[in-house]
Amino acid sequence: MISRRALACASLFAVLFLCALPLHAQTWPTRAVKLILPLGPGSGADIGARLLAEKLSARWGQPVVVENRPGGDGMVAITGFLGAHDDHTLLYTPTSSFTAHPYQHDKLPYDQRELMPVARVSITLITISTGEASKIGSLKELFARARAEPGQLNWATITGMTDLILAAYLKSAGIEMAKIPYRDTVQALNDAAEGRLQLYWAAYAIVRPQVQAGRVKVLAMTNKQRAAAAPDIPTVQEAGFPDLTFDGLVGLFCTREMPADVRERIAADVRAVAADPTIQARLAATGQAVSPGNPAEFAVAIDEQRAQAARVARTLGLAPKQ
Repeated sequence: MISRRALACASLFAVLFLCALPLHAQTWPTRAVKLILPLGPGSGADIGARLLAEKLSARWGQPVVVENRPGGDGMVAITGFLGAHDDHTLLYTPTSSFTAHPYQHDKLPYDQRELMPVARVSITLITISTGEASKIGSLKELFARARAEPGQLNWATITGMTDLILAAYLKSAGIEMAKIPYRDTVQALNDAAEGRLQLYWAAYAIVRPQVQAGRVKVLAMTNKQRAAAAPDIPTVQEAGFPDLTFDGLVGLFCTREMPADVRERIAADVRAVAADPTIQARLAATGQAVSPGNPAEFAVAIDEQRAQAARVARTLGLAPKQ
């Protein structure tokens, strides 16, 4: 929890920051702001976007609306956002929605250079899980069993980046497991709980109900650091599999039309809003850790993820399509 003194300091910083901004940054927004998401209602990112929209609307004195555009591996939302050419329309998305695109699609309908980072908002807690019925107690035990029973164990993940990371690890380790494609993540979770899927890589928020019901066991978190929401679960690094490390970055993007000072203004407002203990508690309940950052910091984190995508793609013999 954040002290009142810390909150007061954050508020004072925000006021001083705004006073130092150029006039058009101080006056933005002049009308309603739209946040476009590549995920459907009820997802962790959707819940985070709606919490953020409520607080930013009060701060900006303008409506902030959330529009869900799922489908097309994230490209429906991305192309719609870029096609708007509107400095009052932002993309709110996990970066994993697009960082693997160049290695998975022959032709992209958009240019990733047009996605300009504004502010990281949170980090999604991501797990590697198995069904309790499998009697597998650790990640090491899971891969040892997969090695001993080639082709007999199944796996599934829910994003392009995690697909690449796991496939690259299995190839480099000489482990044969069968990938099961799912359109419905709920069905994948049910199959994991029933023992038909032995490795399920997904957000903690997705698997937690079955974990609480005693049907699914989390073997490790892929995040760089242990999660305060689940301190007893080791990271993949601690479990001995550092190549599986992956942080679920979630944040805001704008187009190149938006001035740099407005981006900084939005990032400062996100940091101020994220200091609210209510926001932190509600995001934690959805399996996310608040981690706001400015445009430059967010850009560095995205570049690191793109570099990771390039490394695992090389392992798989994949070249960027464009």
